[in-house]
Amino acid sequence: MYFDDVFATLPLARATPAAMDLELEVSFQGCAEGGLCYPPTTRVVSTSLPQAVKVSDLAALPPRDEPVTEQGRLAQIITYSSIWVTIGVFFLAGLGLAFTPCVLPMVPILSGIIAGDGDTVSPSRGFTLAFSYVMGMALIYTAAGVAAAAAGLQLQATFNQPWILILFSGLFVLLSLSMFGAYDLQMPSSIQSRLAGASGNQRSGTMIGAFVMGAISALVVTACVAPALIAALTVMAQSGDMLKGGIALFAMSLGMGTPLLAVGAAQGKLLPKAGGWMVAVKGAFGFMMLGLAIWMMSRILPGNVTLALWAVLVFMIGVFMGGLTSLSPDSSVPQRLGKGFGFLAIIYGLLLFLGALTGGSNPMKPLATISFGGGSMVAEENHLEFQRIKTVEDLDREISAAAASGNTAMLDFYADWCVSCKEMEAYTFTDAGVQATLANTVLLQADVTANDDADQALLQRFGVFGPPTIIFFGTDGQQRHGYEVVGYMKAEDFVAHLNKAFSL
Repeated sequence: MYFDDVFATLPLARATPAAMDLELEVSFQGCAEGGLCYPPTTRVVSTSLPQAVKVSDLAALPPRDEPVTEQGRLAQIITYSSIWVTIGVFFLAGLGLAFTPCVLPMVPILSGIIAGDGDTVSPSRGFTLAFSYVMGMALIYTAAGVAAAAAGLQLQATFNQPWILILFSGLFVLLSLSMFGAYDLQMPSSIQSRLAGASGNQRSGTMIGAFVMGAISALVVTACVAPALIAALTVMAQSGDMLKGGIALFAMSLGMGTPLLAVGAAQGKLLPKAGGWMVAVKGAFGFMMLGLAIWMMSRILPGNVTLALWAVLVFMIGVFMGGLTSLSPDSSVPQRLGKGFGFLAIIYGLLLFLGALTGGSNPMKPLATISFGGGSMVAEENHLEFQRIKTVEDLDREISAAAASGNTAMLDFYADWCVSCKEMEAYTFTDAGVQATLANTVLLQADVTANDDADQALLQRFGVFGPPTIIFFGTDGQQRHGYEVVGYMKAEDFVAHLNKAFSL
């Protein structure tokens, strides 16, 4: 067993001094210090040997500056830096993830918990509930990551199976009904009394409920793949150091949850304490819960069906805001504003439904699929045309064909339940600059939604933990190591990255 870098010398007898390509077959087996071992692994490593020179001439060869990916740098921090540096770096990485579409849905969940706690929530009470929620999310997220790395599981695919998404979407629908007053969600009075007595007459039932909801919300976060997550999983899977990898995951989870603590304290201060406003606020959080359920189901539902669900939700919001009610001359300004915004929401909901009926899927452009006089009402976006591959053999064949034609290649790992994949499709791959840069590149896409044996073999070929991950190949058919893209990347940044990845 080796705990640090390993260097081996391989003698090579060459029949000619000319430059050549060489494939090395490397076999190894990863083991943890406690005795747990992974199955033996064999990897084929391709390298290009330069023209043979005399030993005295080697100093004249220019040194190679191998790039290191962001996840690679983070993995090095876990492995070689102190534990405090690791905690600080991964906390900041999690803080950056807190404002991504994968983590933001936790805000309405927490807000609904605080709003449902009653009309006397203080800032300290809101902060305490938020802290319980964040700890539930962080602990379960960390435990799931450690377990997945130890067992070699594909974390995203495990938590994004249709039955799991349907189950938890139904749970959010039930929670929304509680916000609308259909029932009161609380623990039995006998259990509440025992918990209250054991904790100084605090409302422990709600605290436990916040912790449980935080644990459930860890499912929401698993939809995202980020460099920090990949770095922690890589260190745990390859070195068996579950302690440092788990600490890094926990620090990242706390970073993601830190803004939620501010949300909890602010809600305790800003939420109305009593009266009709409280009903309106709880109703708003109920609609947020319904929106979260639709957002989760969008990973497995067709785009037009998802758009129709958004249409129904927006229409209901408009009705709730009073868009169809008549006002008296002495109506207040808030009532008039509510009716105005409600009427606009109803109109928008109808447009969404019309777009769904015509095959649309983008809530921001519901009329893009409607044409009048042979032309669309909205300029149609050009999407990249990918060639789907399924197996390792498919990939090797297409990469060889691209190299034979003198073209570069790009492999995109995609899944229907991958949130960041859809972000890349909607905002990055539709960019004109990106498309121009990829004009002479063979575009390959591996749909790993099913996560079957062929998908897992393709993922393991490159050591990929999950989508979105993009891998680049040069005109020689060799992988451009160090230029892998993990997670969402903006169009302008992606163009700059492409120029570096394909530069010789």
